[in-house]
Amino acid sequence: MARILAFDYGTKRIGVAVTDPLQIIATGLDTVHPKDAIEFLKTYLLKEEVEAFVIGDPKQMDGSDSDSKQHAKGFSTLLKKAFPAIPQHWVDERFTSKMAQQAIMQSGLKKSARQNKERVDTIAATIILQYFMETNRL
Repeated sequence: MARILAFDYGTKRIGVAVTDPLQIIATGLDTVHPKDAIEFLKTYLLKEEVEAFVIGDPKQMDGSDSDSKQHAKGFSTLLKKAFPAIPQHWVDERFTSKMAQQAIMQSGLKKSARQNKERVDTIAATIILQYFMETNRL
């Protein structure tokens, strides 16, 4: 089996998470600057087989698209251009950043480590991926 990559897209950072090859566990992989994302993925795909991309879908509380949806769509378009054979899936990302912050607060990390925004983005991507895996099990 191949891995699945998930993205928590932001204009400053993209949190990236990945499954193990058996698609049992979701793990935070890294955070990358949006301008470096395609090169990061090209390098990653030289080493690992990826079967799908999961992108966090930015929504308002009422379910409508948030302002950042246009940026996530732009990222999706770049992914399609660079990796046309890899299918994309969208997952509602409402509350993932808050859930990530809560997980960090409960982890016992020191205050300086808890304030690391890259950690929040990576954990949010992991939550997005975990949700995708749970809702798509056969």
